[in-house]
Formats: sequence, C-alpha cells, structure tokens
Amino acid sequence: MSALPDHAAPQRPGSPVRLVATDLDGTLLRSDGSVSAYTREALDALEDRGVPVVFVTGRPLRWARDVFEHVGSHGLAIVSNGAVVWDVAADRLELSRPIPGDVAGEVCSALRVAVPGSSFAVENPEGIALEPHFMERYRLPSEAPRGPIEELIGLGPVHKLLARHEELAPQEYWDRAEAAVGGRVTITWSSTGTLLEISAADVTKASTLAVVCERLGVRAEEVLAFGDMPNDLPMLTWAGTSYAMANAHPSVLACAQHVAPSHEEDGVAQVLAGVLEL
Repeated sequence: MSALPDHAAPQRPGSPVRLVATDLDGTLLRSDGSVSAYTREALDALEDRGVPVVFVTGRPLRWARDVFEHVGSHGLAIVSNGAVVWDVAADRLELSRPIPGDVAGEVCSALRVAVPGSSFAVENPEGIALEPHFMERYRLPSEAPRGPIEELIGLGPVHKLLARHEELAPQEYWDRAEAAVGGRVTITWSSTGTLLEISAADVTKASTLAVVCERLGVRAEEVLAFGDMPNDLPMLTWAGTSYAMANAHPSVLACAQHVAPSHEEDGVAQVLAGVLEL
C-alpha cells in the first residue's frame, strides 16, 4: 500500500470519531465495484472498536445490496441520496423520505417545458420504472416496467426521480433544472453522464445522516465523512471532518477539509488507518 501523499496526510479530528460515513462509488469501492481486502480489514477494525461505518450512497437499494455484506453489526445503510434508511440486518425499511406524487408530476412537467428532451425514471425499494425513451446505462431488472412518467409515479413511493438528457452536459442540465424547479425538490448528480438525481425537498445525504446520528447519539463533529461527487457536498459540509477523494469532482475537492488518496488506492482505508491508528 502506497504512503499517503503530502496533501492527504491524515489530520486528527478535533473531536473523537464515533461514526464514519462514506460514499460508495468512486470513494470506498474501486472502479470494478469491489471492496479490497485492505479496506475490508479497516472496516472490520472499526467494527471491533464499536465505531459504526454507515454507507451513504446515491445507489438505489437494488444496487446497494451488492455491498451489504460489508455493513457491520450496526446494520444501517443510507441509500438513494438519503431517501431511504435500510436496516440491513433485519432486511427492512427503517426510514422512507419520498417525493410526494403530485410534486414529482409537477417537476417532470416543468422540466419538459424548460429543458425539452428530458426523459424520466423512478426508483423505490421495489426497483426502477422507466419511460420508454429513458436510456439506462447500467443493468436493469428484466421485469422493470416502462411507461409514461405519469403512470410510473403512481406505482409506489418515489424515493428518487431520475432525469436524463442525451445532449446537454451535466452542469448545464443541473443549472437549467434548478432554475426551473429549484426549491420544490433537491437536485444533484453523481454520474459522469447527464443524469440528474432528484429527491424530496431538503432530503440529502446530510439531512438523513443527521437523523441517523441523532438516533445513535452521535454529534456532527464526531462524524468523519468521505465522498467524491456533488451529491456528497451536503454530507461533507455537515460532518465534523471531511475528506474528498483525490479522484473527486472539482467542487468536492474545493469543499472538503482534506484530500484522501484515490478510490483505486483504497484512500478511505488509508486515511482511517492514519487518523484512527488502526
């Protein structure tokens, strides 16, 4: 394992670390989606100390399950950018923060007018449902329904509304969407493609992590957080100690207090080993 570069040298938090919150893709996981042996050892060492590691991801439940074996005995994961808290040990929904159906419909209508060419999909714990022209880049369940967004919204709680554009750049699409519907919902993104991830108003990784921490009796200043994309910004701003990955989006590198080595170098585990003397 390579040594930490100078700009990523572990910084001792001002308060004892009682909880670690980490994003998954581009952060804890390598590019192939794996958790390295070195990272597993770091997670196990924290578990032995009684320090929970909470996965806080934009992934929907159907993808997050791929790494649930690495959740410790505390058994909690925050998925869909804060819309869902899942009790991994009990395999059940702990907290649901969906977009109201009428609001989701209004947002889709407004985006179609403001940004023609938008297509939509919805995520909930049951899976994904897509409009016919929504071009999904990742694997889909064979039974994933397709239809008009007005019908898809009525299939169940809308934990995450996805909006895609095939011609605009991510930042431009985000800016135009914010101008059209900002305030009614929370809009962010974590993909290298032009895919907006839309949650209910005030639902972010940070706001849901705050709920979980309150239940566990953990203060914000006792949280050490890691992330790499714009959907991590609220969490990194909220946590007492924050690290952006070396491979992070420029906005994340500018926001975080410190920089960790890249996800390909097991940067989260390297920082944890140094900061917490594992």
